[in-house]
Amino acid sequence: MSDNNMEQPANNEGAKYQLRTVDLNLLTVFDAVMQVQNITKASQLLGMSQPAVSNAVARLKVMFNDELFVRYGRGIQPTARACQLFGSVRQALQLIQNELPNTDFEPSLSERIFHLCVCSPLDNLLTSVIFNKVKSCAPHIQLLFKSSLNKDIEHQLRHQEMEFVISYDEFRRPEFNCVSLFKDEMVLVASSKHSQLSAPLTEEAIYKEQHAVVSLDRFASFSALWYQTPQRRACVAYQGMALTSVLNVVSQTQLVAIAPRWLADEFSESLHLNIFPLPLEDNMRTCYLSWHEATTRDKGHQWMGELLSSVCSN
Repeated sequence: MSDNNMEQPANNEGAKYQLRTVDLNLLTVFDAVMQVQNITKASQLLGMSQPAVSNAVARLKVMFNDELFVRYGRGIQPTARACQLFGSVRQALQLIQNELPNTDFEPSLSERIFHLCVCSPLDNLLTSVIFNKVKSCAPHIQLLFKSSLNKDIEHQLRHQEMEFVISYDEFRRPEFNCVSLFKDEMVLVASSKHSQLSAPLTEEAIYKEQHAVVSLDRFASFSALWYQTPQRRACVAYQGMALTSVLNVVSQTQLVAIAPRWLADEFSESLHLNIFPLPLEDNMRTCYLSWHEATTRDKGHQWMGELLSSVCSN
């Protein structure tokens, strides 16, 4: 018992000595390279020379005993170990940054990169609005957009590989923050040449038609809500990857589709579409802005969250 107690301080001192030998500035290089996955772009982001960044990456590989990055096309690709480290390193750097005095986030000067997922079909409505608003008040901030969720989205939010999600899906776990932005009316859309549809429609009449949908196999498919039983899925005749392609198919066939009214209105004239009220219980959907609670003390994240809430709510 006494031997173990004598050994413990020595082990702790060894760990402290190992951390003291680490150049913690290397972690800021790691964070930048992970964000842009290109040595040249990372050097520009950091205000360092390209050889200095390359040298730092070489030292990082030794520090973590892993390749961390491998060449991929004109850039580089992180290894599994690098991806595992990224979230923890970003959170640690941001916590330190937030505790330093006089470190207010200044949008007009910031060169930060934000990763946003604006899920289809909301990307048609919001991506350009967000992009233009950010550029008008923070011209050096870089926005990287995605338009689809995948099964790893909670992991990506937790480790800040993705910082915000705007979608019709609500994240219900306590560790996620989720605010309502607005509600969308859903409608039924058909070609103006469709010979059998006329208002008012009934639920029974709708599911007697053949439907075009966003692929039901896609994670968080927009259309899945209305086709959750075998009977309803039996009416699906076409599955596309995006709602805009679904509407294009509808315009040239006798198929029908469910879509947000704003999207149907946008394409009704050019595609010669008729729009009908949707006589279903789920005829309204809420758009949510979601992020992980670990980012709530990050001043830059707070600024972006407030901007997104303001822009999208309007």
